[in-house]
Amino acid sequence: MKNIKYNTQGLIPAIIQDENTKAVLMLGYMNAEALDKTLKTNLVTFFSRSKQRLWTKGEESGNVLNLVSIKNDCDNDALLITASPKGPTCHKGTDTCWAETNNENYGFISKLETVIEDRRTNASSEKSYVASLFEKGINKIAQKVGEEAVEVVIEAKDNDDNLFLNESADLLFHYLMLLQAKGYKLNDVVEVLKNREK
Repeated sequence: MKNIKYNTQGLIPAIIQDENTKAVLMLGYMNAEALDKTLKTNLVTFFSRSKQRLWTKGEESGNVLNLVSIKNDCDNDALLITASPKGPTCHKGTDTCWAETNNENYGFISKLETVIEDRRTNASSEKSYVASLFEKGINKIAQKVGEEAVEVVIEAKDNDDNLFLNESADLLFHYLMLLQAKGYKLNDVVEVLKNREK
């Protein structure tokens, strides 16, 4: 790697990000020797400021970080290391050093899945549409997915983009409900697609 600007102690901060989830797992420091070892072994290695020596993440626990890529930032004074973690990253046993769960996250879609799950499991006396559809059972949910799919096809053949997008949103919403009715989440489907890529 070229143009790296180490600090006065000969170190550069290295932000570790999960290859799949994009979660920030930890922050460590590297010197030139740690960076070189990381590139040669494909195991993320740091310079421990407290122990004053190189240490490969997971050398004792087995929870290694398998190197995927390394990028310099715009000023060449910080590294972004994409890695595939084997086990928890933090020495305290959590997925990240911020005690966050390292799950695949699809932003608003993941939030919507949580809302669907909450309305399904915490149906109150004032029923939501989601709760009422789950009460009718999987056949009704599957029927709604079919109806919405047909409406998407119909709108795809017309020129009203607004209707097409709205019907697409309805289809996705009902599909997320159907996945949960079957005991799955969108991430389970994504995993199938990832396996097909191999």
